[in-house]
Amino acid sequence: MEVNDRISKQLATYPVLLYMKGTPDFPQCGFSAKTVALLRDVGAEFAYVNIFEDPEVREGLKTYSNWPTFPQLYVQGELIGGCDIAMEMHESGELQELINSVPASESQTSETQTSES
Repeated sequence: MEVNDRISKQLATYPVLLYMKGTPDFPQCGFSAKTVALLRDVGAEFAYVNIFEDPEVREGLKTYSNWPTFPQLYVQGELIGGCDIAMEMHESGELQELINSVPASESQTSETQTSES
């Protein structure tokens, strides 16, 4: 499967998806750790992809999203941005509103690593 197809499938499958360095319990950069903390603070159910475990997605996502850095937060298939944008949205209450607007997913637990990675 082409990398863009894999990314599209991941985004279609998981309403809230974080492409990050490491895992939520063991983030491997401060920006990923902060973004996870923000998502947890608003009670988000989210999936994640550890980009260190999938170099093809790591490189392909930069082109797919036209966003060169990680983490990358997607909600309902739309790129929200990185840590700075998530922080601004959290401070203004927009992140909570956005997460509250996501329909609950029966297939997604609190933090799920995608099986496509």
